[in-house]
Amino acid sequence: MKNFFIKLLSDESGSISSKRLSGLICVLFLNVTLLANSFSHGDFAPSDILVETVGLLAFGTLGLTSTERIFGNKDKKSK
Repeated sequence: MKNFFIKLLSDESGSISSKRLSGLICVLFLNVTLLANSFSHGDFAPSDILVETVGLLAFGTLGLTSTERIFGNKDKKSK
């Protein structure tokens, strides 16, 4: 199980990618926040802009990194 998470977070060279790690942390905190909000009153809800910002950060680190990986390899192969 430990090797699975290390492979999940590592890049092509085998080192742990900071983008993937920060994206995973953002997704984890979003899930915890949504779970906590489902059991709490509306008075204790986090601000909407904070949740949207963390969601966009997760998208940027995970989603855009994968497109960078897909399209970046074509540029390296052509050189």
